[in-house]
Amino acid sequence: MKQPVRVAVTGAAGQICYSLLFRIASGEMLGNDQPVILQLLEITPALKVLEAVKMELNDCAFPLLQEVVCTDDPAVAFKDADYGLMVGAKPRGPGMERADLLKDNGKIFSTLGKIINDVASANMKICVVGNPANTNAYILMKNAPNLNPRNITALTRLDHNRAIYQLAAKTGKAMSGIRKMTIWGNHSTTQVPDITHTTVDNAAATDMVDSDWVNNEFMPKVAKRGAEVIAARGSSSAASAANGVVDHMRSWVLGTEEGDWVSMAVYSDGSYGIEAGLIYSYPVTCQNGDWKIVTGLENSEFINKQMKASEKELQEERDTCSDLFA
Repeated sequence: MKQPVRVAVTGAAGQICYSLLFRIASGEMLGNDQPVILQLLEITPALKVLEAVKMELNDCAFPLLQEVVCTDDPAVAFKDADYGLMVGAKPRGPGMERADLLKDNGKIFSTLGKIINDVASANMKICVVGNPANTNAYILMKNAPNLNPRNITALTRLDHNRAIYQLAAKTGKAMSGIRKMTIWGNHSTTQVPDITHTTVDNAAATDMVDSDWVNNEFMPKVAKRGAEVIAARGSSSAASAANGVVDHMRSWVLGTEEGDWVSMAVYSDGSYGIEAGLIYSYPVTCQNGDWKIVTGLENSEFINKQMKASEKELQEERDTCSDLFA
């Protein structure tokens, strides 16, 4: 059997993690032959609830789950961690401006970045889930210079999955036949869901739907799906977000399928004219635990304009939090 890997998870007593942790422990995320040690971080008032989650994890008797550590100390949670799932973040409250949320969560992620830099594995792979995810990942990266910036990513797989569902529902086709969906940019309402290069049962998706539906229904529907869930449920997406994390990490660690790609917010290398260094969502392929941006795609003037608008938002978010960079 393989040596166990350490998976640090923040916000571990929250709703997303209640859907996420059991799937990690079962082997669904990292493979059914990979033992795991879960290192779970929560704020002090939530430790009692976290202990109950630990009881349930243990009561599932997962063969791959070697140990569960519950703590309110980030230095303990991230000690020698191989993977980091940054789920915990302050939610946006009534009357709170996005800039306020950026500042509050930025302080959290700058602190965690410094701790990760000191105690985690130098090869740690991180997926930031807590919003604003792209910029939180950027702040963490700036405060963890010992980590390879390629190993710090943010979650847009949830948006990717939402887009696949919307296209399948519109065309009446099975989701399993949809390939090469793309989410460009920020995990926000400026994101760019793009079917330009998507195929449905090996046929061009653009031949199956009209541009009016794409521009006026599909793109805004995907971008605003989170708000739609909140309006219906009274709280934000939890199970679908957890599923996105599992998909994101599994693709990254175990590889993408031949002839397909996935969407990940990753360290920009300047591809498609996007500023290098931003955490920006691209179509990527994954192999041997690494990702590669899909290059050479030809996009319309409309898509390029939308991509630049999302880049501008990320630049503005970064500038708002510039005092938090190490």
